[in-house]
Amino acid sequence: MGAESNGSLDLSVFLTGIPGLEAQHGWLSIPFFTVYIVAIVGNNLIMAAVQADPALHEPMYLFLSMLAVTEVGVSVSTLPTVMGILWFDARQIDLDGCLAQMFFIHTFSCMESGVLLAMSYDRFVAIYNPLRYTAILTLPRIICMGLGITLKSVTLMAPLPVLLKQLPYCHTNVLSHSYCLHSDLIQLPCADTKLSSILGLAIVLATFGLDSLLIIVSYVLILYTVLGIASGEGRRKALNTCVSHICAVLMYYVPMIGVSVMHRAAKHASPLVHTLMSSVYLFVPPVLNPIIYSVKTKPIRQGIFTLFSCKRKLL
Repeated sequence: MGAESNGSLDLSVFLTGIPGLEAQHGWLSIPFFTVYIVAIVGNNLIMAAVQADPALHEPMYLFLSMLAVTEVGVSVSTLPTVMGILWFDARQIDLDGCLAQMFFIHTFSCMESGVLLAMSYDRFVAIYNPLRYTAILTLPRIICMGLGITLKSVTLMAPLPVLLKQLPYCHTNVLSHSYCLHSDLIQLPCADTKLSSILGLAIVLATFGLDSLLIIVSYVLILYTVLGIASGEGRRKALNTCVSHICAVLMYYVPMIGVSVMHRAAKHASPLVHTLMSSVYLFVPPVLNPIIYSVKTKPIRQGIFTLFSCKRKLL
């Protein structure tokens, strides 16, 4: 490793594009930019539809709006560096900018996990006690849940960039992705990073680990409740309301687990494989969730159509 630099003052790090495909970055920018446009526009359409249509001011759709906010946040956090590399080969970023990007990526990802947990609770209440659904999940409670998820995510993630900022860095500061992640940045300092590493693991267990466990518990309770419904049609309808959320949970946690396994069990795999797995984790959920919810949820589909019909009338 290179010589130690003077702290982190004016330090720059270098991002990596898509390994082995550097010559095709210009062409690859087209699908990547399309993915960003679909993710940002699709999630903003869901937020606008929920806000504009009073019929969508129900707990399920308010939580869906929160999910859309987190997915726009993740997309916007990675967009500048990813497209900067693909369009302009701009690989260099100062440490402060890299730490800021790391903070926002992980904070919005943590918020997304929290919102998915809140949505599983929403589905459990709707199926277990439908008559008191809106009485239990009132607007003030939903707002408090949203604020709680945001505060928890910001509070847990804030120490990570602060700790990394204090450490001395070496002159060889090349990251393995086109965006800044904690698992990447923690490899760069010349000093002992045990505290940052332990804190990072604790945060993962306290957020993603605990959230996924509680989501599983929620669906065990949902399944138990559904099996108690007398009619087959009633059971089918109850489970059908959960399909979109189950898809969202799988799209979020399966790539995350895949990335974690790759980092530990396949360290010697091609760098391209690691890059693709990380890209799937960050880019696929924001693109597919709006599509799935629009296709599977009729009120959302109608809300988007209403939004466009109102705009045409105004024009």
